[in-house]
Amino acid sequence: MADEKEAAAEAPKKSNKMLIIIIAAVVLLGGGGGAFFMMKGSGSKAEAAPKKGVVTAIDSAITINLDSGHYLKLGFSLQQTSDAGTEVVDTSEALNLAIDEYTGKTVAELSTEKGREEAKADLLKQIIKAYTTDGKKEVMDIYFTSFVTQ
Repeated sequence: MADEKEAAAEAPKKSNKMLIIIIAAVVLLGGGGGAFFMMKGSGSKAEAAPKKGVVTAIDSAITINLDSGHYLKLGFSLQQTSDAGTEVVDTSEALNLAIDEYTGKTVAELSTEKGREEAKADLLKQIIKAYTTDGKKEVMDIYFTSFVTQ
């Protein structure tokens, strides 16, 4: 019986040592992982959001043919980035992209807020791509000044 008590007393000691080793390993791995991500994060810089520059207004609204004989009267302005400087960009390409984006859409697609936002997001994506030269974004947003469907 004495041997059984001694064996029972030794068992918790071993499990305590194992528990301490496991906890130490978890702490070291967690700390090492955290340090890795901190170092990795500081080494690769995320692209900073561009700063707003001048707004280029497009003087007149354009009329675009929609589906089923309907029309869209669309006016918008371009929000340039500060990287573009103070010189206004040529808006011809933006107007052409708007015509391509909205031609053939239905009034139903554009009559909901969600539909307008999706179409605007698609147009903005194309405009940003078109007005990016040598990795420098010249336009960062568009603002609708007129949006009338008939």
